[in-house]
Parts: sequence; structure tokens; C-alpha cells
Amino acid sequence: MEKLIAERLPLHIAIIMDGNGRWAKKRYLNRINGHRKGIEVAKDMVTFCRELGIRYLTLYTFSKENWHRPAQEVDMLMSLLERHLRSEGDDLVKNNIRFRMIGNLSDLPGKVKDVIVDLEERTANNDGMVLQLALSYSGREEIVQMCRTIARKVLEGVIEPDGITDETIRRYLYTRDVPDPDLLIRTSGEKRISNFLLWQLAYTEIYFTDVLWPDFTRAHLMEAIRDFQTRERRFGLTGEQKSRMEELSAGSLPY
Repeated sequence: MEKLIAERLPLHIAIIMDGNGRWAKKRYLNRINGHRKGIEVAKDMVTFCRELGIRYLTLYTFSKENWHRPAQEVDMLMSLLERHLRSEGDDLVKNNIRFRMIGNLSDLPGKVKDVIVDLEERTANNDGMVLQLALSYSGREEIVQMCRTIARKVLEGVIEPDGITDETIRRYLYTRDVPDPDLLIRTSGEKRISNFLLWQLAYTEIYFTDVLWPDFTRAHLMEAIRDFQTRERRFGLTGEQKSRMEELSAGSLPY
């Protein structure tokens, strides 16, 4: 298997973990069995990313729109989530992983909120990998909340309208302490971003795979990262401009 280029690893990987229900249906199982298997895969991906040296991992776990699913499925998902987070707390602390939630905490059941707040507090001083779970998350809602906060700051005279910049906006997003994703992976063959990190994905490399999330393995993640490492990220520049900037940064050209 071709090795990864260590110096070109993505700093931040985000994953839309899609296909749990279809995986279960193909096996004539209840959908919740697909979610259980999906949690096992997510746990392994956290471990593997930490081993690879990925600094930030964001998992799209439950969207704002997912509340519209059948109540029984939502209740089971919340119960699974609570049990999993409680069982993983000690490992997160031991492995120096900082846990963060992005999304609307107030939407979640009380027991889930309690375990999330506890985990964030227990891991707040960890300085290894940062694990973000997007829960009751909506990219549009995040942007609306950011606009409301900035509007209040303008009314209070804290911010001048002409002084609003990209950095101002970043400061009021859920992800303000985390760099934008370098690589977004979506499983299950769907080719859309589903209201996920709409601001943050502006220059993210996107990788789609037909593999259903419960079948996603370490080899599949390696394949996605290898594909990422073949891409030229120009951020709007020409290839020549990008090369010159890299040479200047490395000190190989005079300023």
C-alpha cells in the first residue's frame, strides 16, 4: 500500500457519515443496527486519525433536519449517543483528545447535554487531537446566529459595520477556535454537503465515495487522504503564483 506523505497530511478532516440506514436495510436489519455499527466505525476513525497525526476531526453526527425522522429512531439515536459518550470519556482524557460539540446544544435531551458539557470540561486542557461532533447542527443556522451576534455588537457600538471582515465572522462561528477543514469526506455515494459547515468549506477539498459508512475502513480513509495529497490547492491563485509563494516561504527565492 502506497504510503502517505507526512508533511502533506490534512490538518483538519471533516466527515459526513452517511449510509447507516441503507447498510441496515441491505441486511434486513432495523435501522438502529446500522447506527450502532456506524458508531463503532466512528470510534475507530477517531483512533486512526489520532495515530496518523490528524490534528482536527469533525464528524457530522446529527443534523438539525434529522429531528424530523421518526420519533422512535430519534429517541434511540439519542440514547445510543449518550451511552457512547459516557463510555468514551476516560479514553478521550487518556489519549489527550479535546472534545467539542458544534450545533445547538439547547435542542438536545437533558442527559445528552449533561454528558457533553461534562466531556468538554474534562477534556478542555487536552492539547492533542480535537474531536468535534456536529449535533443538531445546521450550517445556515450557524450563519444566522453569527449575523445576529454581530448585529447586536454593531448596535452596542462594539463593532463598526465597515470593520466587519472575514476574521470578524470567523470569531462568531461555532468553529472559531478551529481551522477550516482541508478535506471533507462524504460516504454512501451522495454528492452534496447537506447544510454542513457552509462558511468553512469555501476552499475545502471534497472526496465522495460510494462506500456506506458502516463499511468504511482505515483503508478507505487512507485512500481519501492519498487522493487529497495529489491535489493542487491554489486558493484562487494560478499554479505559478502558488509555486512562487511556496518557494518564497521556504526561503529559496530572494524577496
